[in-house]
Amino acid sequence: MITPSIDELTKGKYNRYTLVVATAKGARMVTDEYVRQREAAEEMIAKKESDKSLMSLIDSDYRNEKAVKIAIKRLNEGYYEISNAPDADGNIPGEEK
Repeated sequence: MITPSIDELTKGKYNRYTLVVATAKGARMVTDEYVRQREAAEEMIAKKESDKSLMSLIDSDYRNEKAVKIAIKRLNEGYYEISNAPDADGNIPGEEK
């Protein structure tokens, strides 16, 4: 069984499509943060500002968990919020035309 369940994540407000899109966007944000931290760590090592290993300079959440799992956890905890605001094309997520 997957925890949290889809019903727990959507809270009856959103459909599965909206949840998938929100999770994908959250996972992209997590991946971008990981890349930013990795680049900063590589730069520190290249400049010999640190004698630590590359992985020890990156936050443990980002290096030990998959981006999708972190995004789902953050959605469940309320760190990320699903919004029905229209995107750049004027489409509202989860709304059919």
